[in-house]
Amino acid sequence: MIYLQYLVNGLMLGGLYACIAAGFSLVWGVMNIINMMHGAFIILGAYVAFFSYSWLGIHPFFSMISAGLIVGAFAYYIQKGIINRVVGKPVLVTLTLTFGLDMILNNAMLAAFTADYRKVVLTSSLGVAEWGGVFIPLDRAAAMLLALLLILVVYLALRNSRIGRAILAVRCDREAAALMGVEVNKTYAMTFAIGALMAAGSGALMSAVFPFSPITGYLFLGKAFIICVLGGVGSIAGAVAGGILLGLIESFGGMLLGPEHALTLAFTLLLLLLIFRPRGLMGVRGFE
Repeated sequence: MIYLQYLVNGLMLGGLYACIAAGFSLVWGVMNIINMMHGAFIILGAYVAFFSYSWLGIHPFFSMISAGLIVGAFAYYIQKGIINRVVGKPVLVTLTLTFGLDMILNNAMLAAFTADYRKVVLTSSLGVAEWGGVFIPLDRAAAMLLALLLILVVYLALRNSRIGRAILAVRCDREAAALMGVEVNKTYAMTFAIGALMAAGSGALMSAVFPFSPITGYLFLGKAFIICVLGGVGSIAGAVAGGILLGLIESFGGMLLGPEHALTLAFTLLLLLLIFRPRGLMGVRGFE
């Protein structure tokens, strides 16, 4: 029965991890940019949820929408005004630029919010359900379901909307898409905004589950990177598979080796995949 408990814990954790990585994978796959600001966007979304609950009493499950829209709009103008100038440049250039912007944003959050850890403490939690000796924290289960719902909504929007078709066209061939009338720079900005929206939405959900601080952004960024390599860059379905796999690895790895070695086990698997299957489990050829 203890193994079933760890399985449930890993699945709940993996659902949240999938939402962390889906936006990161989208930006990386479409624009070939490793967005070092992604972790800061997650933390920024968590702060929006924290202050929305503290000042206005808005539950984090609802403020994920406002957090996503606010951070998404912020990211849209960063991409349109700054990052678009270096799209198409070598990866080191875009990596350095987003790293610099991440440093600015992180230091701004440190100045505004300090490095103290915060967490949304709900006055009325959903409680804990017990099923066959397995305990399920309902707040965490609801956060996982909402994270997967957010991924599904974005996935369907990308498949069935005009901007989704434009993003796919730009991803496949930027020059051909431009010749067919697609506004490439605007499409890139929308892609970046969608990635930030998903990051902030996941941050809002996790604000009621994990303590957070500006200095924890790099931890979430590292997890997003691992998940993208596990699942495959540019694949939202791969991000879901990779997120759930990482959640299970951390859950069972923590049980077998101790919680301090769970992340070490994940990075070991990451190295093995980079050696033997660099596209990941569901990656798309051309985005290794």
